[in-house]
Parts: sequence; C-alpha cells; structure tokens
Amino acid sequence: MTDEETEGGASAPTTGEEAAFEAGIKFGSLYHQFAGTPVSPSSAGSLATAMEEAIENQPHCEDVQVAIREDALAAAIDDAGADYVELTGSLVDVSMRIEYEDVTVYTSMAMQDGYPLMQVDSVERD
Repeated sequence: MTDEETEGGASAPTTGEEAAFEAGIKFGSLYHQFAGTPVSPSSAGSLATAMEEAIENQPHCEDVQVAIREDALAAAIDDAGADYVELTGSLVDVSMRIEYEDVTVYTSMAMQDGYPLMQVDSVERD
C-alpha cells in the first residue's frame, strides 16, 4: 500500500482536498453560528468584525473578510417593518484564506440565483 492509498484501494485525500475541507468547516461554522443573529444598520459593522474574529480563531484560517450588504439589510428591514432583521446569507458576502501545509485555498460566499453560494475560488501550492 502506498502513502496515497488507504485500505481497500481508496486514495487518501490530497493536501489540496484537505485544505478545501478545512475551508468548508470554516464556512459551516460561520454560517450556522451566526444565521439568525439580530442585525441592524448600527450593529452590522460590529457583527461583521465578530464573525471575522471568531472564524479566524480556527486552525489554518489566516484571513476572513465579512461584509454585511447595507443595501440588502436596509431593504430587509423595510420589508419587515422593524428596526432589525435576522442575519441570513442574503445579507452577507464572505471571503476566506485557508493555509494548510503547502496549500492556500481562497474561498468566497455570495448570492447567486437567490442562494448564498459558498465556493472554492482557487487553490495554490507554495
């Protein structure tokens, strides 16, 4: 059995695949930890910072950028007729840089066709 095989002949994940997996863990944590958080125009900036700092605590996460879309937030508040709404993926744009061994994975989350799509944008080897 080679280093790239596991029992049963299946191949072990590559370093790039492991780095992409790490990115997925970070997105899952970010999205599901903060979805439903009350957000208003006055709290959007501090919430975005809290999200960034919380996710950057995780292993291999070197950078997180969170932007709460002010136009979408204002529209959601107008529709709700309140002073705040619950945070959803439609209100947030996210980018992350994950460094795992000799691989850097760049990821993003943005609205696409009405759905907050999380994706790997590029994988680079040192």
